[in-house]
Amino acid sequence: MASNRRALVTGASAGIGEAFARELARRGFDLVLTARRADRLEAIAAELRDRHAIEAVVAPLDLARPDGPEALVAALASQGLHIDVLVNNAGYGVTDYLDEQPWSTHAAFMQVMMTAPTELIWRLLPGMKARGYGRIVNVASLAGLVPGSAGHTLYGASKAYLIRFSQSLALETLGTGVHVTALCPGFTYSEFHDVNGARQLVSNMPSFLWMDAPTVARQGLDAVEAGEIVYVNGRVNRVIKALFKLLPDRLALKLTEREGRRFRLRRASSPHP
Repeated sequence: MASNRRALVTGASAGIGEAFARELARRGFDLVLTARRADRLEAIAAELRDRHAIEAVVAPLDLARPDGPEALVAALASQGLHIDVLVNNAGYGVTDYLDEQPWSTHAAFMQVMMTAPTELIWRLLPGMKARGYGRIVNVASLAGLVPGSAGHTLYGASKAYLIRFSQSLALETLGTGVHVTALCPGFTYSEFHDVNGARQLVSNMPSFLWMDAPTVARQGLDAVEAGEIVYVNGRVNRVIKALFKLLPDRLALKLTEREGRRFRLRRASSPHP
């Protein structure tokens, strides 16, 4: 990857997003870091400026705001900052069954997970194409490639959307100098499971299923540079993807439901069995 280019990373305050920021800085990219936690962003930006002699701009933002992507891109334009690399990483999980959460919770989730990344691309892609260079990484998940499970109802669906969207966009940008990759990690050590309250459950999973965030980020940047449209991190996750692709739908769903019961976070007051 060339230096003296600028990358925008969403959800950059922790986990995979922070790992992307660190790896991009190591490769010589200037940064725009966005997330809700301004203090955490400032600390990361200051460290990366000192360590790698890059520019790092902090743009605190809640992407659940419908006007968030437009406001962010407008602020960057007002400062004369163009974006060469976009990492759509911001995300989280919503527990319980669909009807056990208020609609406002689901609306905010879909805004962050699907609408915001799509709008950011829509707003930044013309500039990338005009300059003849762009790299877009949509952080999806192995969950978008296997059957859906009960609980976290919209999570896998949102990741499947990112994968299909990335495939179409990659075809639309062929020959423009813009590469698009849907990155599909499996279980990754980060704050994700602490935020949704599932840390104790997932800690019982075997260690071979887990990857570290720096490896996921490094592989993601290598994949988008190589023109990989869908990249699944880790051999184990690739085996899981292949297995579910071979199984009949009915059997795959039964297997998903059986395994999902072991790690499903449920409220004691839930009316569902």
